[in-house]
Amino acid sequence: MIRPATFQDIPELKKLLALSVRRLSREYYSPNQIESALKYIFGIDTQLISDGTYYVVETDGIITGCGGWSMRKTLYGGDQHKELEDPLLDHKTDAARIRAFFVHPDYARRGIGRQIMEHCELKAKEHGFSSIELGATLPGVPLYKAMGFSEIRNIVEPLSDGEKLELVKMRKVI
Repeated sequence: MIRPATFQDIPELKKLLALSVRRLSREYYSPNQIESALKYIFGIDTQLISDGTYYVVETDGIITGCGGWSMRKTLYGGDQHKELEDPLLDHKTDAARIRAFFVHPDYARRGIGRQIMEHCELKAKEHGFSSIELGATLPGVPLYKAMGFSEIRNIVEPLSDGEKLELVKMRKVI
């Protein structure tokens, strides 16, 4: 079941996010990069919950996946990573953002990410957007390519402790 995330979901979402990143990213990033990214980039963006554009999938009563879309400028990162003000995008000229997709490792590769993505694409289109962009982690790139995204450019995000995180900016016409 897919539903909008609530502020009451945040404690469970934080656990899901950390578990997902630690287990599903270890073939792509070093342990230091993973822990640094969890501290400085990956997190819950509460603006998405406020906007009603962040969703969870529940399986047997537990949250097994989350992700959303945004009509705001931020491309990636939780509250700890973004600017205080996050201006709205212009749906006529800008691409909506796909944000913060995480799947419980025990439920990976069962279509949960795809289900959330299809829901986000539909909602962004309903709001007048004709394209979407995202900042993909390396483990996410194959899924996003399979879903029709194209690579725009590689990003190397410097982290406050000296680590660097490789991401890929991707785009799709919807």
